[in-house]
Amino acid sequence: MRFLVRRLAFYMIALWIAVTLNFLVPRLLPGDPATALFGRMQGRATVAQLKAMKAAFGIEQGNLFQQYVTYITHLLRGSLGVSFSHFPTPVTTVIAQDLPWTLLLVGCAVVISFTLGTLLGIIAAWRRGGIFDTLVPPFLLFLWSFPPFWVGLLLLYVLGLNLGWFPMAHSYDLNLPLTLTWPLVLSVIDHAILPALVLVITTIGSWVLGMRNNMVATLSEDYITMAEAKGLSPRRVMLWYAARNAILPQLTSFAIALGLVVSGQVLIELVFSYPGVGFELVQAAFNEDYPLLQGLLLVIVLAVLVANFLMDMLYAWLDPRVRQEA
Repeated sequence: MRFLVRRLAFYMIALWIAVTLNFLVPRLLPGDPATALFGRMQGRATVAQLKAMKAAFGIEQGNLFQQYVTYITHLLRGSLGVSFSHFPTPVTTVIAQDLPWTLLLVGCAVVISFTLGTLLGIIAAWRRGGIFDTLVPPFLLFLWSFPPFWVGLLLLYVLGLNLGWFPMAHSYDLNLPLTLTWPLVLSVIDHAILPALVLVITTIGSWVLGMRNNMVATLSEDYITMAEAKGLSPRRVMLWYAARNAILPQLTSFAIALGLVVSGQVLIELVFSYPGVGFELVQAAFNEDYPLLQGLLLVIVLAVLVANFLMDMLYAWLDPRVRQEA
């Protein structure tokens, strides 16, 4: 219980700091959407029209502290405001439209990459010095060194444009109605394969390297030698004794990766014109859409904190020493 209370207090303080920074950063930047639009009109609008635009956009007046109080009050009510670039659509509606696409694409890619990378790392460490360990991890690390957007452009050109095996943009065939039907499901999968493949190719090397290093360190422990001396099967020693303990640091990285799933892969979503959170985040920054930018950043922060909190609980369950040290 003491461990749980301390972790909750830590994450609540972290959330308050993140919310405060989320409020301050956009407002410390120069300009706002109404002023930018007023400037593009090149004298064709009056100051009164500028004030009317600010009122329509809901841009707060008053000092920074008053705006902060208003922001926190609306936040506690579950209101994130109205998007400037999607006016008059609420921010929650915009996020609800984009978030499922990012969770589908990036979430599946992260889980696949983590699972395959961890298994390959276990095998490479168990057979260290062999052909598998000599060839597979270095090759995957070589792929890891390439920027994801470059790999995306390359595969898009070869597999999408030249061979025509995969669609080149969007998340589904726009000619299909957005209803849960098999043609739509197959279209969504078809559009997600190529960007997901890019994410797996460019991230699996890190999981392999991390798990292999953890396994090599764990295999030198005395309890591994004792398990082998008892005559336990190699598979049991590898999975239940070595891998179970070596995977603990890997889970921490996985929690961070899961939390960052919500933020999406900005460059990948831009390359494939995939309508996810990352793509929307860039558009909100370009359009100086403060409410949408703040809403997206808040969702990202919440996802990271929740994922790390749950992983702390799992870590404490897998390793009781964590609870005792707390």
